[in-house]
Amino acid sequence: MPAVHDAPVTLLCLPCAGASATMYLRWRRYLPHWIHLAPIELPGRGARMVEAPVEDFAALVAGICDEQSHRMPGEFVLFGHSMGALLAYGVATRLRANGKALPRALLLSGCAAPSARDVDHLAGMHTDASLVSDLRRQGGTPDAVFEHDELLRLTLDLLRADYRVCSSFVAPQVGAVLPLPVHVFAGRNDAIGAPAMKAWSKATSGAFTLDWFDGGHFFIRDDERAFIAALVRRIESSAIGVGTTPSASLRESTGRAPVRAQYP
Repeated sequence: MPAVHDAPVTLLCLPCAGASATMYLRWRRYLPHWIHLAPIELPGRGARMVEAPVEDFAALVAGICDEQSHRMPGEFVLFGHSMGALLAYGVATRLRANGKALPRALLLSGCAAPSARDVDHLAGMHTDASLVSDLRRQGGTPDAVFEHDELLRLTLDLLRADYRVCSSFVAPQVGAVLPLPVHVFAGRNDAIGAPAMKAWSKATSGAFTLDWFDGGHFFIRDDERAFIAALVRRIESSAIGVGTTPSASLRESTGRAPVRAQYP
């Protein structure tokens, strides 16, 4: 068996609602050299600011699959946080349906499983006031955004479009599972509860793990070093074929984990 660093792995990362690919750039300083970081920029943000945001889940997933097809024939894994996790799941599901090569693993954080999503709160996310309140409740948005009118306007418009993406998600039929490892990450103080995170185990016939970290919805920043260390371990185990047999390995914590899932 060759060493992991002899077989580089591409880490395709999808952003959360209202964010761009730049949210992942700082990871480059922490990831080992054999993991190639490839943040995916979605329409309407960052380098693609001039493009109109895509507001339909299926259309956005189809676009991602087409645009990233050159990165998918090799060794790759998919990661997403919050909305990005839902998109990563959608991409893996579409790849399987189209008979394409699947990622080595699906890595998902801060997102309830499709079978446990509570989207009632999205129905009220139409006004600026409701979106601002949601941003503040989740945390993770710099104060400078709220203090700069133009920047806040761009953020709210993008967030509104992304919430429409999340609202248009349609869960696959019961029994439609992915034949690949699914590794899930969660924050102990996030409003997304343990049952909603554990429910991801129903989405795979392969290995399943659930790791808990200090912090809220943006624990990937609050407990960044510990999170990235765990992320690398999960990628490594999938890259060398360790722990890819069916299981339900849950790494539990005693931290607070409310049942209601509030975020896309």
